[in-house]
Amino acid sequence: MSFRVWALTHAGTVRKHNEDTLVSRPEIGMWAVADGAGGHESGELASGMLAEALLAIPASAPPAELEADMRQRVAAVHVALQKEAASRGHGGLIASTIVILTLRDSRYTCLWAGDSRLYMLRAGSLTQISRDHSLVQELVDSGAIPASQAESHPQANVITRAVGSLDTAIELDCVSGALQPGDRFLLCSDGLSKALPAPMLTKLVAEDADEGPAWALVAAALEHGARDNVTAVVVQPNGDAGAARA
Repeated sequence: MSFRVWALTHAGTVRKHNEDTLVSRPEIGMWAVADGAGGHESGELASGMLAEALLAIPASAPPAELEADMRQRVAAVHVALQKEAASRGHGGLIASTIVILTLRDSRYTCLWAGDSRLYMLRAGSLTQISRDHSLVQELVDSGAIPASQAESHPQANVITRAVGSLDTAIELDCVSGALQPGDRFLLCSDGLSKALPAPMLTKLVAEDADEGPAWALVAAALEHGARDNVTAVVVQPNGDAGAARA
């Protein structure tokens, strides 16, 4: 399977440090976005450790073992981040969200923890594949607030699951499905998804200009005053291989 891939990450319009990290491994059909948290550059450490763990997967790894390998590596980072936070004291956390996409054997699989997202563009319609592990998503699910108020809620940044959290073990949710011709996927941090309305996301993910959709998405988020780090990775299977930009 060949791929067209576009990837870009940016610190945003406010923050000096970029605590987002992206991974592009077309040789094994895997991409990821991690969004670190913790302050004092700890977010960079958390997301960076996740990226290093996924980049260390051998290109020769058996496809049937890829998901189990990724889960084990993320779990090892979870424990390592907990130990690092404990060694620093003061009850702090060093944590990161993670969203991972794999494309193999005409199927897609998404693993995630937190509110970094995977979207799928199919037949002109953009669908969110992952489901946020966040306080506002729980409020929406319970009927306490309508979905239209989620992004503007004062606690919109509170996530309920992350790698490096206080939970004894990290659980990655999983969704998979069959690929169809023309499918295109967007992995992104919440700095992008919260900056742009759904109709604009749909339009820009479909972008086919020379700069590519990742550039268009990040540029639009910056124009809208993105206050968080912004990362976009767009992947289209069965096309000519494209060059990732970061």
